[in-house]
Amino acid sequence: MTTTSPSPAISAEGLRKAYGDKTVLDGIDLHIPAGSVFALLGPNGAGKTTAVKILSTLIGADAGELRVGGHDPAADPQAVRAEIGVTGQFSAVDGLITGAENMLLMADLHHLPKREGRRAAAELLERFDLSAAADRPAVTYSGGMKRRLDLAMTLVGDPRIIFLDEPTTGLDPRSRHNMWGIIRELVTGGVTVFLTTQYLEEADQLADRIAVLDDGTIAAEGSAGELKRLIPGGHVRLRFSDPVAYRSAAAALREAVPDDEALLLEIPSDGSQRELRSILDWLDSAGVEADELTVHTPDLDDVFFALTGGAGRSAAKDGAVR
Repeated sequence: MTTTSPSPAISAEGLRKAYGDKTVLDGIDLHIPAGSVFALLGPNGAGKTTAVKILSTLIGADAGELRVGGHDPAADPQAVRAEIGVTGQFSAVDGLITGAENMLLMADLHHLPKREGRRAAAELLERFDLSAAADRPAVTYSGGMKRRLDLAMTLVGDPRIIFLDEPTTGLDPRSRHNMWGIIRELVTGGVTVFLTTQYLEEADQLADRIAVLDDGTIAAEGSAGELKRLIPGGHVRLRFSDPVAYRSAAAALREAVPDDEALLLEIPSDGSQRELRSILDWLDSAGVEADELTVHTPDLDDVFFALTGGAGRSAAKDGAVR
């Protein structure tokens, strides 16, 4: 008996978009499973926001076969819009009205009956810890509160696919971590999240799969661990307290880089389970005991800079690519 895998929540094959002579997306392919977080990374101008706008029906593609929630954004945009929610780079919150009024406005836009709209607004305001501020003008909200309200407004229509275009830009670390918790809760509930971000730590923390977009093409795609293993420089570090054990290990592991003063050995490794098992098996068979074994792999900053030719390196701070 053959089984078929479920259709992806979002798929694109050969997605192309150009503005005049400038090709922004040059035939990219995306396949995003339902109930997962997909992160699209890339330097400014790489085409991340353009991809979001096309998939969310805001602009058309020049070429490509696209499906969002099983629907073609070009042929049936209304069906796609019924499945999705979008939180853009810039807040959709109206600062002149209250948080509750912003929510009710979204309920009206979704054509919810008044009673259902009020219920949805109240539940979401409570869920996002905004009930106490619901009757205050949104202009008085902090940056983190506005972002939470923005996402709450996105959820009024109960979308199963959410596009988050740099949702935590400008937030302080506490507000950013709070937003991460909200995103994780959404995915636990079966929501699919398409995330673009300039914070590499954010992709590392949240995404099941990550694609690096550079010069209109996907430079690499995989889990955070898979991407990190693409970049050389990973190693396993063995620390010893017994000088005899250290010298025995150094003599046998000739590829290791020794540090005689610290009694440390660094063994080049991609951090895979196979290589770790091989090292542990050797230690056991030789009767050598290391006091500590740690695995060091390149981080997403290294991956990003290697795959994008160092774009934005001078401006990258605290895990952000600006």
